[in-house]
Parts: sequence; C-alpha cells; structure tokens
Amino acid sequence: MAEAEEQETGSLEESTDESEEEESEEEPKLKYERLSNGVTEILQKDAASCMTVHDKFLALGTHYGKVYLLDVQGNITQKFDVQVFGLYSGEEFHETFDCPIKIIAVHPHFVRSSCKQFVTGGKKLLLFERSWMNRWKSAVLHEGEGNIRSVKWRGHLIAWANNMGVKIFDIISKQRITNVPRDDISLRPDMYPCSLCWKDNVTLIIGWGTSVKVCSVKERHASEMRDLPSRYVEIVSQFETEFYISGLAPLCDQLVVLSYVKEISEKTEREYCARPRLDIIQPLSETCEEISSDALTVRGFQENECRDYHLEYSEGESLFYIVSPRDVVVAKERDQDDHIDWLLEKKKYEEALMAAEISQKNIKRHKILDIGLAYINHLVERGDYDIAARKCQKILGKNAALWEYEVYKFKEIGQLKAISPYLPRGDPVLKPLIYEMILHEFLESDYEGFATLIREWPGDLYNNSVIVQAVRDHLKKDSQNKTLLKTLAELYTYDKNYGNALEIYLTLRHKDVFQLIHKHNLFSSIKDKIVLLMDFDSEKAVDMLLDNEDKISIKKVVEELEDRPELQHVYLHKLFKRDHHKGQRYHEKQISLYAEYDRPNLLPFLRDSTHCPLEKALEICQQRNFVEETVYLLSRMGNSRSALKMIMEELHDVDKAIEFAKEQDDGELWEDLILYSIDKPPFITGLLNNIGTHVDPILLIHRIKEGMEIPNLRDSLVKILQDYNLQILLREGCKKILVADSLSLLKKMHRTQMKGVLVDEENICESCLSPILPSDAAKPFSVVVFHCRHMFHKECLPMPSMNSAAQFCNICSAKNRGPGSAILEMKK
Repeated sequence: MAEAEEQETGSLEESTDESEEEESEEEPKLKYERLSNGVTEILQKDAASCMTVHDKFLALGTHYGKVYLLDVQGNITQKFDVQVFGLYSGEEFHETFDCPIKIIAVHPHFVRSSCKQFVTGGKKLLLFERSWMNRWKSAVLHEGEGNIRSVKWRGHLIAWANNMGVKIFDIISKQRITNVPRDDISLRPDMYPCSLCWKDNVTLIIGWGTSVKVCSVKERHASEMRDLPSRYVEIVSQFETEFYISGLAPLCDQLVVLSYVKEISEKTEREYCARPRLDIIQPLSETCEEISSDALTVRGFQENECRDYHLEYSEGESLFYIVSPRDVVVAKERDQDDHIDWLLEKKKYEEALMAAEISQKNIKRHKILDIGLAYINHLVERGDYDIAARKCQKILGKNAALWEYEVYKFKEIGQLKAISPYLPRGDPVLKPLIYEMILHEFLESDYEGFATLIREWPGDLYNNSVIVQAVRDHLKKDSQNKTLLKTLAELYTYDKNYGNALEIYLTLRHKDVFQLIHKHNLFSSIKDKIVLLMDFDSEKAVDMLLDNEDKISIKKVVEELEDRPELQHVYLHKLFKRDHHKGQRYHEKQISLYAEYDRPNLLPFLRDSTHCPLEKALEICQQRNFVEETVYLLSRMGNSRSALKMIMEELHDVDKAIEFAKEQDDGELWEDLILYSIDKPPFITGLLNNIGTHVDPILLIHRIKEGMEIPNLRDSLVKILQDYNLQILLREGCKKILVADSLSLLKKMHRTQMKGVLVDEENICESCLSPILPSDAAKPFSVVVFHCRHMFHKECLPMPSMNSAAQFCNICSAKNRGPGSAILEMKK
C-alpha cells in the first residue's frame, strides 16, 4: 500500500507503509500534492472545517467562522463572513439565524433566475428561495431528528443526513421520497458524520461509519402511486469497509473513499490515529473490489478525528481535495507522464519506452529518445550487452552521432563485439573508423567473427586497403589459416584484385571459385589452371569450360589435359554428350580413353559416333577382348557371320545370338545359327521359343536328330503352335478391318459422286479455256463434268479409244492422279 510522506519542503510523495516490509509493485492510480501558498498561511492561524468546489474556485471554511475564496493553486482571492453572494454578480444574501448553521447547499443552477434556491442545515432543514418581488422566503423541509450535518443537492433532488438517517426530497413534487436509516447506531453521529455524494442525477452514494450504500432513485409506476410519491429509492449495492468513512466521491464507475484509520501499537498495545487512507474501489452488489489504496501523511493526523476529514471533488476534472484542520491535499488522476515516471522509478525501462511510443502525442515531460538512452544505459549497467546493442537499432534509429557515441561507449567496456551485428550499414553510414575499429577487434580475437563481418558488411563501409594489410600481417604469423586466407580473397574481390583472389580460392579449393570466374569473367586467367579446376570439381569445371567455348577453346583444354588422360576423358565425354560432332577430331583418341577409364560408355559411344575409325576401334577392342564391342564393330563393318560366331563361341548366349539375327534379318545368319545349335539341346530350345515369327520352325524340327533329348521340348512346341494361331488370328483380324474400311470408303465415294455439281458462268472449259456456258442461252450446248470437278465442252474432248468406251479427265490422267470418269453430261 502506497503512502504519502511529508518532506522538508512540505510536498507529498508516495512511500511505503510502515506495516509493509517490501515496496508494492502496483502502480498508484492517483498522485498527490499539498495546497500551499495562501492555505498554509490560513491554517497556521486557523483550522479548516469544510470546503466546497465550484468552477475553478475553492471555498474554504474555518473554525473561526471565516470563508476564504481560493484559486486552484491555493492563493487567496477573497475573504468574507458567512453569506451567499455571486462570484460574477453583485447580488448577495445576508440573514441572521436563531441557531447555529451546520451545512448549506445551493441549487446547482443558482445563477439562473428561476433557480435562486438554497438550503441550510442545523436543527432543521430550511429552504430559501427568491420570490417574484426579489424577496427571500424560507420554508422548513424537515426538523425534529437532531442536527443536520450533511446536505447534497443534485438536479431536483436534495439529500441530507441527520442523527436518524438519510432523507431525499423532491423539489418538483415537494415531497420527501425516502428515508434510509442509520445502520450502526452505536457511533456518535457528531464524531462519525455521514458522507453523501451524487454519482449522477439519480444515484446517491451514502457512507456512514464503515457502511457504504449505493441508492438509485426510480420512477414509480402509475398503478402503484396511490398516495405515494412519484419516485422511490432502491438500494442497488451495500457493503462494509475496513475503516471509518470520512468522505466519498465518484470516479467513473468506481468510488473514491477517504477513510479514517485507527490502529493498535505493537509496542504499547494502545489504539492510535494512523494516516488517513484514500482508496479507489469498485462497488459490487454485496461487496467491493479494491483497485488502489494510498495512505496520506497530512499535518497533525495524530490528533485528528473522523469528523475532521472532508473529501470534495471537482466534477469533470478528476480532482479530489482532502481537507483536514491543518492541511489540504489535492489528489489527481495520474497521466501518461506520471505513469512513465513510475515505470522509470521501478526500472521498467522497456515498458516506459513502449508507453511513451504509444502516447507520444500526449506526453509533455518525457522524450522517447531520452527514455531509450536511459534504457540502454540500464542494460549496460546490468551487463545485458547483447540486448542493449539490439535495442540501439530501434532507439538510435538514423542518428549517426548517437550511434558513434554508443560505439565508443561499448569500446570502453570492451563489448564492441556485442554491438557489431546491429551497426547501421546503409542509412545512416558511420565513419569508416568505427567499422575498422570493430574489424580490428575481431581480427585480434575471433577470426570466424571477422570473416562473418567481411561477408556481411559492404566493402565501402571501411578502408579496404587498411584491412587487407592487417590480414596480411596476421598471415605472417599463421600462413595456413584457411579462415584468414578465404577472408583475404573476399577482400581482394571487393578491391577488384581478382587475380589474387582466384589464386587463393584455387589453393583453398573453395566452392566460390567458379562463381568468381563467371561473375568477373576471369577466363583468360584460368587457361593455365584448368588442371587445378578439374582436380577441385571436375563436374563444375567441365560445365563451365563447355559453356564458354568461345573464351577457352576445346583444343586448348585438351592440350592442357594431355598429361591427365582421366580428366581429358571426363571433358571429352561430356563434350560428346552435348554434341556428337564438335569433338570429332578426338573421337579416335576417345576410343582408348573409354576403353581405359569408362568401358560401360564405350559401346554407346561406338553406336552414336559417326566419326571414329572402325578398324582402330576393332583393333583396340580385340586387344582388350571386349566381346560385345567387337561383335558390334564386326556387324557394323558387314562381317555379321563372324559377329554371330563370336556371340555363340565367346558369350555362349543363344538369346543374344537370336536377338542379333533378328536385328540383321538375314536368312543366311539364321541358317548358320541353326547349324551351330543343332547339336546343342539348350540352344535348340532357345531357337524353338524365339524363331517362330522369323523362320519356319519346320526347318529346325526336321534337322533335330532322332532320339536327341531336348529340354522343355513340349512347352516349346506348344509355344510354336500358339504363335502360329496368333499369326492366323492377326491376319484374319487385319483382313476384316481392311474389308470394312474398303466398304466404308466405297460407300463414301459413291455418296460423293452422286451429289450434283454447280455449273455457272464463272466456270471455264479446261481445254479451250472459254466459258463453259455459252453467252447466248438460246444456243444448244453440250458439257462434260468429271468427278474431279474439271469441265470440258464435249467437242473439246478427244474421242474415246476403241478398247475402252469410258472417258477420263485429261488433266488428272496426265498428273497420274487416277482416272476421273464423267459424272454429268449436259446438253441443250
């Protein structure tokens, strides 16, 4: 629970309650300050007894019967005896009463001519109002229940409290509408007076002793009125508090409660007056929820009683005035600046920064940058260097001067590495010295970190030559350090010294060497380094060389690889895959290379190449006893019989021999194959299973010696018969399809020929080229039209031969397009 303590200057500050050992982490809802100036002067001679607030003026009443008009700073603007007068007019009211006046309340709209009313409370409640003759007349609203010590007027309702309870009077109907009795009759009403406040025009809040009641004024239904008032009061909430209530005030949906506190001393076990409390609570139906609680140190609180404290408030401004005999304290709702002050005091810098950013238009005393810098300093002091460095990005933004200041600060504490990942690299750009200083820091202690910065930072942030020289100096101590060598190559690249960079990359066998060559067109520099590139990554090297034949010729590459035939083969093989003709001059060389390093691809090469010498290839294959390749070469050279013999004798593979015979489709080869297989039962089985569609199986069966045992003969004969039946079925099926198609096409041709042909003036005779129809329609004519749509005058056609009476189109017959028989003869 927060408290307010009196300082030497007389100001109020929040502090820790004596009954609590640890400081509360909950933020106060209100802030406090003591009204000084004229109030201090008044209360040194007199004691405050009451206060009321109106507009921007405070009226302070004292025990000696004086009233002081104050401004909100506590300065005295006017002093007078008890009376009613206008602040902005000359009207005033003066009356002598026959008994002491305890309280007075003025109509809320007293300035209006129709609302010149006020009430006074003593032993009776008097209503004063000005008549049409400008004379004041009075009426007794209530009496006989003891002194009236509290009156609150809101709208057309007047609420007052006497010794028996609380009443509400309706000015319009001139009726008293309720009586709320006092709960704890054991408390003296003069020592523990009732506190009243209106939340709105129909909600009255009553605080008496330790009890709080929230009353709602409601309209009575017409059917229920009879002789009852038109309004009634319903208690919507009632609960008990821990301490005695000295004052109430509304705060939105919450309540501000001023409490008088008595505690028992642990040492003397005697009851004493403690600091008064100002609580903010949320009323519920039968209880309340405490939102905040502050203990206030006011002057002379040790001698005060419950009746000595008063709580007044200024509607619409959330200002609350705590009045005691020797002190007046103002409580205000805390604004965003106060919230940030509290966060900074609690060292919650991140929350303070966030609050300032959200409310930057509303804060007046704080700057986001100042809060951010304080946050960075706090993190550094706490040792959270990485977090502090990361926050610099957001807080420092594009302020280069602040960035440089923070970098030097990190240097002083030896934490340059922490801030390095977050330094700006574009907007803004710091002085080159800043970046060089950090690079030197990493170079002295962390080669990997140094290499990372070189990769990530643009080369124009620092003086490249200075860093290159620093790296060289370190390489003198450790010349084989791969990290430094790679970093030096990157620095050479930034400096456009590509030759040195390439040499280092090749030495390190670094994957970026090919990217460097492509990016900076370094092909002229690698002509004598082809072997190194191939040793490093032959696949990438060959692709690069083939993609750039215009820069490094095939001849140059082959010459460079002359002493490394295995690499030469890789290059030429990929060249052949891309284009079978580009490297034709090296095809003879490739035969030996394939035979030595890549036999599986030799046969595909021999099949696809049209430029390799077959005799040379045959010689190499025979020397190395490459049977499959030799068979292919023999067959390609036309020596199929030798090839077949080699398959049978060397490979002993009847299936391959049969496949070879099928490819060659030569009857003599089949005869040789049968003769070679006739005394070999397994070969006969293979032939019987496969030659049925190429050779008449009877030729083979007749040659089988009687009594020879042939494996799976029965199955083989069955397969021959099945193959024969399949061939018969296929032929019959094809015949049916052919007949059906022929018939369909014949019908289509017949339908086409049966159609008429249009003959008009635009058609000409294909022989004499004159119009086919005469210009004089009365003249007789005769026209012949063929199915090919050529037309002739009958007299222009040659006479049909003696062998055939049919006539044919001369034009189509001459072009060998088939005969065109006449389809129409027109006569007139």
